[in-house]
Amino acid sequence: MSWIQKLYETYENCSSMVGPGKTENEIPLLPICHTTQKAQIEIVIDQDGIFKSARIIPKADARTIIPCTEQSGGRTSGEAAHPLCDKLQYIAQDYKKFGGVKAHYSDSYLKQLDDWCQSKEVHPKVQAVYNYVLGGNVISDLVSQQILVVDLNGKLIETWEGKDAPEIFQVLSGTAQQSDCFVRWIVEVPNDPQTEVWNDLTIFDSWIAHYSSLKEKMDLCYVTGNPCLMADQHPAKIRNDGDKAKLISANDSSGFTYRGRFTTAAQACGVGFVVTQKAHNTLRWLIGKQGYRRGSQAIVAWATHGRDIPDPLADAYLILGLDVIANDLTESEEVSTAQDLALKLRNKIAGYYSILGATDGIVVIALDSATPGRMSITFYRELTGTDFLQRIEQWHAACCWTHNYHAAEIIDAKTKKNKKIYPRFIGAPTPGDIAEAAYGRRVDDKLRNATVERILPCIIDGRKIPRDLVELVGNRARNRVGMDEWEWNKTLSIACALFRKYAIDYKGVDYGMALDETRKTRDYLYGRLLALADSLEQWALREAGENRQTGAARLMQRFADHPYTTWRTIELSLVPSKARLGTKSKKRQDLLAEVMALFEPDDFINDKKLNGEFLLGYHCQRDALRKKNKDNEINNDQENL
Repeated sequence: MSWIQKLYETYENCSSMVGPGKTENEIPLLPICHTTQKAQIEIVIDQDGIFKSARIIPKADARTIIPCTEQSGGRTSGEAAHPLCDKLQYIAQDYKKFGGVKAHYSDSYLKQLDDWCQSKEVHPKVQAVYNYVLGGNVISDLVSQQILVVDLNGKLIETWEGKDAPEIFQVLSGTAQQSDCFVRWIVEVPNDPQTEVWNDLTIFDSWIAHYSSLKEKMDLCYVTGNPCLMADQHPAKIRNDGDKAKLISANDSSGFTYRGRFTTAAQACGVGFVVTQKAHNTLRWLIGKQGYRRGSQAIVAWATHGRDIPDPLADAYLILGLDVIANDLTESEEVSTAQDLALKLRNKIAGYYSILGATDGIVVIALDSATPGRMSITFYRELTGTDFLQRIEQWHAACCWTHNYHAAEIIDAKTKKNKKIYPRFIGAPTPGDIAEAAYGRRVDDKLRNATVERILPCIIDGRKIPRDLVELVGNRARNRVGMDEWEWNKTLSIACALFRKYAIDYKGVDYGMALDETRKTRDYLYGRLLALADSLEQWALREAGENRQTGAARLMQRFADHPYTTWRTIELSLVPSKARLGTKSKKRQDLLAEVMALFEPDDFINDKKLNGEFLLGYHCQRDALRKKNKDNEINNDQENL
């Protein structure tokens, strides 16, 4: 139960942040006995419960904090009404009058609200809501205000077919009907500026006090080790507002959830009511605030004291915050050397070292669900602050390569208009990008999530990179013809990063990211040859004003499988390019000859398949040529001044 204990500790340490979020998109740290819902209708009443007005809530403003019971907080259907804000089938006594076909639960809603009003924790705004709902005119008032739409028989139109749908149908999602609308309240009380019940902290406190007074069952909490009021059910909505999956559930008394070892669910797992509420609310808040979510998978890392930590699933570009300062970039301002990135990343992590204590607790947790109702913890680690930061630093040092697949908006110096560029950065790719590089950008969520889960221990535990994953990405990088140019460039740089990590993990060899002109290994040299041939033909095509793939690009897969025999084909295809460029290509041809001379005779005529080092040689040689061309352009510009 350590995960729930760490979440409970985090809630206690961050209790000052409990309450409504600052923005609609911000997931709030909820008080206990509360949850969130997407509301579609807002009703305004006065302190006496007299109807004043209503409006349809835009989707951007729909998230609403509401009081809930343990039963209503995890309901999928049924009679468990929320105590204050709820759907029309729960709060409207005239629901059947307007043709409501679903089960009607206004009696249980009113009974629960009446109990709250009769308690010593009653709140005047809650009393006003009770007085209004008791009048039985909720849907009538909404129809008269043209919020809800009725047919000629005075019945609610449940679905709208055709164009120009009324506004209420535009805010409903999927197959939801008008009777499914969720209602929240504004209660206008003199001298009280906070009219919105979902933002009124005094109503939060009133409901917590009332609901806690109804709890009677005391037992030993497995988390705190102390006797306390026990939870009957555990919260859902962990990953998003519509999430019904639970981490702790034992409602199957006729199955095998706990039978065979225990006679009751409480014997299998006893957690305090307050503890489980705080822990689950914290987990939801953390996932919304700083977690990774894709499909059914959610991963989050946090410090139990609430301090900021680097995202373990982010690449160096995102950790360094270059996306935030993109407007300050120009095409010539790049993170272009390993030393530059190492310094920036080291300084960034050094800043975290100063924030986090050496013994501060860091927790990493991954969640996934195979069914809509059950969720499991697929990865869980507890680390000290020092260990966590060291693992992050080691991952970005070992799996480091040059990339340029993040788009950034800059202001063009000449036109003064926004322009999209792809700044170069050096660092480890994200697990999500690795999954796309291995299986394609249309990889389904299950396969992507499984891949991310396999990479997570490599980051957090310092494990070796899976060999099959390195092979998959390398094979896709060789198949250049099967991808768009931008996708292939991204796949190539990620393949190089993974092979570098593989070489460090399994061979103890650390390849540099700059071109090593002294390296004489067969695979590296063949990669350099292909990059030079590709560059030479591209140069000739540009001179001729043609836009097509080079022969080297088309034959890359075949070259990787049979380098010696394929090189003869590529070399013959370069003859027209050399003739077109004439003496301008002499330096490039000399460089080709220099690389050829570095081969051992037996290595050059060896036609066996090339390994991932071939991609490193290709990428390094291509980068060196790009840098040389850029330097020549700068020198030419200076000569023309």
